[in-house]
Amino acid sequence: MRKIILNLALSLDGFIEGPNGEYDWCLTDQDYGMTDFFKRIDAVFMGRKSWEMTRDMTDPVPGMPILKEYIFSNTLKEAKPGQTVVSGDIIKAINEIKELPGKDIWLFGGASLNKSLMNAGLVDEYSLAVHPLLLGSGKILFTGIEHRIPLKLKSAVPYSSGLVILTYTHG
Repeated sequence: MRKIILNLALSLDGFIEGPNGEYDWCLTDQDYGMTDFFKRIDAVFMGRKSWEMTRDMTDPVPGMPILKEYIFSNTLKEAKPGQTVVSGDIIKAINEIKELPGKDIWLFGGASLNKSLMNAGLVDEYSLAVHPLLLGSGKILFTGIEHRIPLKLKSAVPYSSGLVILTYTHG
């Protein structure tokens, strides 16, 4: 069965966006393991807001393969060709997608989708690129979690920039 991997950047104080929705603070001076990560996945899950944020990006992420994109929204009716809009019972839909043949799935965001999948126990791995700065405010990653989720550290990879990639699985 395919795994769902929450892979994202966050500040040391736990924010995934700055106070104005910005992410210009994310370090991009090195690969930070993304080439190896991209070899593991062939699909991405994102909420409508994340999709809207990325849909008009013209610069592709270096090394990123073409992914099957699933956009989770109860308001969006259609997306670009090759993208699938998922609405209604998302937990049922996600379990069906996990059963399809393929590689692992990148849970890109946003916060509402992340929270729903975490609360449903559907996130198999957490790969967090902790950036060496404090934003002070913005959108926090772990909010609305309904119960404890014990995790086991799989790896901690430090980089010369001060960024550390922490990878956890269920404990």
